[in-house]
Amino acid sequence: MRLLLPTTSDRVDLHQVYAHRGDRPWVRANMVTSLDGSAVKDGRSGGLGGPADKEVFGVLRSLCDAVLVGAGTARAEGYRAPRAKEADAERRRAAGQRPAPVLVLVTRRLDLDPASALFAGDGAERTIVVTSGSSDRAARDRLAEIADLVVAGDDQVDVAAALDELAGRGLTRVLCEGGPSLLGDVAAAGQLDELCLTISPQLVGGDGPRVAHGPDLDVDLSPASLLEADGVLLARYVRR
Repeated sequence: MRLLLPTTSDRVDLHQVYAHRGDRPWVRANMVTSLDGSAVKDGRSGGLGGPADKEVFGVLRSLCDAVLVGAGTARAEGYRAPRAKEADAERRRAAGQRPAPVLVLVTRRLDLDPASALFAGDGAERTIVVTSGSSDRAARDRLAEIADLVVAGDDQVDVAAALDELAGRGLTRVLCEGGPSLLGDVAAAGQLDELCLTISPQLVGGDGPRVAHGPDLDVDLSPASLLEADGVLLARYVRR
């Protein structure tokens, strides 16, 4: 792996490249796209990833307080609650972070299996489920037995209110892993501070979604760093 921006180097410390600057709440998104603009291959974003993408994925998770993801993406990509890793323990202790990131699932329908790996087990923090006031009350009560419930918004999930709630719990470094609809909502709410974008050197065709989907956006980002590994580009953009 080599660094192309802001300087060039064949020696790369990923934790330094992706280190958070400052102490204010920060929402960072991590997405992947093909050369022709698709966020999925064969229906999953994982089909576009590779070794370099997985390495950066692990580093971003090691640096965040919470992993924010839509419930549909979590099911499609086979998510499970993050667990503490010994390799990250000292770094997270020094930063005043919990042993592992908290998984935050965003869902209006609450169609989640309480027995799934999405919910806390050994070494995992208790999962947070964010929903709206219009969600089914019985489903909320059922999930509240195994997760922390956050009701943000009335008919739709209010992403800004949800992020404020997370910050109030000390979860200020949020890593949004999509999908495209959730990233679109985060950006539309003016909450996106940084986008980490893996550009896979593939043409996949089809009608897959772009990395952001939903309302029209006007978000101006500036390039902060660029890495390359085996033809894969790993770009980082920050809000101007």
